[in-house]
Amino acid sequence: MSNNAKTITIALDVMGGDAGPSVVLAGAEISRRRYPELRFILHGEADAVLPELEKYDRLKSESVFHPCEMSIAMDDKPSQALRHGRRVSGMWKALESVKSDEADVMISAGNTGALMAMSRFCLRMMPGIERPALAAVWPNLQGESIVLDVGATIGADAEALVDYALMGSAMARALFDLDRPRVGLLNIGVEEVKGLEEIRSAGARLREINLPGMDYRGFVEGDDLGRGGVDVVVTEGFTGNIALKSAEGTAKQVGAYLRDAMSRTLMAKIGYLFAKQAFNQLRVKMDPRKVNGAVFLGLNGVVIKSHGGTDAEGFASAIDVGHNMIRNGLQQKIANDLEETRFGEVEPTGDK
Repeated sequence: MSNNAKTITIALDVMGGDAGPSVVLAGAEISRRRYPELRFILHGEADAVLPELEKYDRLKSESVFHPCEMSIAMDDKPSQALRHGRRVSGMWKALESVKSDEADVMISAGNTGALMAMSRFCLRMMPGIERPALAAVWPNLQGESIVLDVGATIGADAEALVDYALMGSAMARALFDLDRPRVGLLNIGVEEVKGLEEIRSAGARLREINLPGMDYRGFVEGDDLGRGGVDVVVTEGFTGNIALKSAEGTAKQVGAYLRDAMSRTLMAKIGYLFAKQAFNQLRVKMDPRKVNGAVFLGLNGVVIKSHGGTDAEGFASAIDVGHNMIRNGLQQKIANDLEETRFGEVEPTGDK
């Protein structure tokens, strides 16, 4: 890891995402101003990165640039990415920076499937974890929660769901500074007899282990994602990804309705002018590109996936997530919970 305990080094796949270097470097500059202790290792194609980097004198002087031979396309299949991009692409090189302890965290806005495949191949899984999970920060009426898995792997047995709950709880403690995050399993009903056997078995197991660092609240339903009754919502990747895409689509739909309603009449346009600040706040709150930075959990290293279509402020948000994950010891929290669950004696914490 970084030699200076106060310094956090972040490896960036600069070519990743819809806009590539223009957004990635602008986001890095925003985050560097927020957190002066950040340093960056930039991986990308020199012809595209270096001219853009010239716009940011301080960022350039405080960063290391490593040129790469090629970049992973957004539509490359994971197998293609591994075959052609292993050891030579910016995405792979950025992951190697984490593996070699040159960097503390890797961030990419690139191809999600390729990033997952390369991360598993390069960094490997943590001991005791067989399946990774992609954990996203989800806005709700109470503030924010963590939802996982939102698409890393399809399907999950009871053991995997328990692992997701442990990792999601550790992430909530690191990101939200909670001592005992509230955790719920996404189900078709809150009654203990409802749902698939895997979900019921996972719920029984979570009640049995009763970790001091987790407040398991039982089953939650789809509408609880927006209400925010728990801090961590656990599901498998197929369901989680559909929920995420449905929420993104609904946010765009509501935004279109509001724009249409505010432009229909002169009085509506005047009303919009008075309420413009409130509408802007609502737009930011509902825009999935702004609440940005999903974490691949279960790897031997911290990997953050940024929304591919985000802007500079959104990419800075993903960097901020990486900063907080390292500053608050995400990996150690996950490792401690896994050891306590599988090898240690967990003292009861009383009924909830």
